[in-house]
Amino acid sequence: MPALILKPTGRKALLRRHPWIFSGAVGAVEGSPSAGETVDVLGENRALLARAAFSPRSQIAARVWTFDPNETVGPAFFRARIERAAAFRRTILDHSMVNAYRVVNAEADGLPGLVVDRYGAFLVCQFASAGVECWKEEIVKALGEILAPEGIYERSDVRSRAKEGLEPAVGVLAGREPPDRIEVREGPNRFLVDVKAGQKTGFYLDQRENGEVVSRFARDAEVLNAFAYTGAFAVAALRGGARTVTNVESSPPALDRAAANTERNGFDASRVRNESGDAFTVLRRFRDEGRRFDLVLLDPPKLAESRAQVPRASRAYKDINLLAFKLLAPGGTLITFSCSGHVGADLFQKIIADAALDAGREARILRRLGQAPDHPVLLSFPEGSYLKGLVCRAD
Repeated sequence: MPALILKPTGRKALLRRHPWIFSGAVGAVEGSPSAGETVDVLGENRALLARAAFSPRSQIAARVWTFDPNETVGPAFFRARIERAAAFRRTILDHSMVNAYRVVNAEADGLPGLVVDRYGAFLVCQFASAGVECWKEEIVKALGEILAPEGIYERSDVRSRAKEGLEPAVGVLAGREPPDRIEVREGPNRFLVDVKAGQKTGFYLDQRENGEVVSRFARDAEVLNAFAYTGAFAVAALRGGARTVTNVESSPPALDRAAANTERNGFDASRVRNESGDAFTVLRRFRDEGRRFDLVLLDPPKLAESRAQVPRASRAYKDINLLAFKLLAPGGTLITFSCSGHVGADLFQKIIADAALDAGREARILRRLGQAPDHPVLLSFPEGSYLKGLVCRAD
């Protein structure tokens, strides 16, 4: 089998079970492995440390499949990993209440680069690394046999594929094509999801439990929901007893679906105002108009795709949260998120603290929020903890 020989300094992270091997840690490549091919990972003494998927085009030269020297990477390996992931979701989710959830969460489920989300009778997959791309046929076969969906659809249109030397790929992988809209059920709430063209795989499944938090803080509140997308937080706020909700979203089609979701859940449309436009611009206008809200929700898209973008992203996070603090009524609540994995929890808290300071507000953290448990985080892979949220009360 082809092999990667690590430099003496390249073993440290691997011995701590971090699943990524960066190109700078590789001393030599033995054989001529192709993209996605399984390679042995050897220490300088040629001891076998792991088996990994080779990626010659990426700064992450290999992603570890297994640290067990007795484990072979093949169809049975992928079937076992998918069965384990599916069994775990059965233990943590009440499928009578939830019909959309993450089945496979990449590194956390031992399948780096693979995301599989279930939406009712359909699976939506993202193959984001050379390794899972190489084994796509076997993975799709295992998903069909284990989970028995009506169809498996690919949404491998993520930017990270380019770093792996892969082209975007979208379309049916097995079974029938999903309909243009699938109804998602999250407890009492219902949402129409477009898995073929929506954000991520169609919906922000990682925010499921945070919607329940929004409900608890929304009673009798005038709510501002910025970066509203299709209005999941708006429905949660209305469910919690909000008086009104103002959705701000740059995508008119997403706002149309937000309005449809409001109606689908039986809420009076007159309680919701939909503003189409850039959130930074709209919130500045609200500030200039002297608007005030009891609850402000901020869930911007990923603002830092790399470490080099963190300074710029930090300024953007500060700007939007500064506006939020200025729009909060005395005693109001800010629920703010970052889904940028390169912006750590400590840095995110500092950014929010600086925003409050510049707004002249004293704020306290009431709760810290993260991704839903069907998006688990491997202890040895803190990068998997990408979603960070703070619930803050501002005096």
